[in-house]
Amino acid sequence: MKPRKQTSSTPHIRVAPSGVHGLGAFATCDLPAEAFLGLYEGRRYTQQEIAARTWNDQLTYLFTLSNQETIDGAKGGNGTRHLNHACDPNCEAVEEYDDAGELLLKFQTLVAVDAGDELFIDYSLTADDGSTAEKYPCHCGSPNCRGTMLAPVDAD
Repeated sequence: MKPRKQTSSTPHIRVAPSGVHGLGAFATCDLPAEAFLGLYEGRRYTQQEIAARTWNDQLTYLFTLSNQETIDGAKGGNGTRHLNHACDPNCEAVEEYDDAGELLLKFQTLVAVDAGDELFIDYSLTADDGSTAEKYPCHCGSPNCRGTMLAPVDAD
């Protein structure tokens, strides 16, 4: 068993009640575009471990990486797990490898944000079980709201 890593700090994020959903992440100061907000941290699971578990589909903090590892931000995570979904986000998730070859997920701003602004990413969820968009409603209020947290359907 690996020793537990110290959770990284997220000094630019304050967790507070959100007008969109539950708790949200808010900027503690004015931030420029591409400002680093923190790493998404938590317990990591393999595809097999994820498939073998029963999950509470009401509230999860699961983020699957391109290498198919899944991070559960509810177990050992930090404030980044509270970034809510918006169809017109002001932040993004970016994968990169650290010096030891571990795939990391970091959050950064897409545009300049003001202190007190809620920070959002586009979840772009996929429904592996064939669920409809209605099962994943979006309440972001953006003029460009898709009405769902599912990934946009590509227009052919």
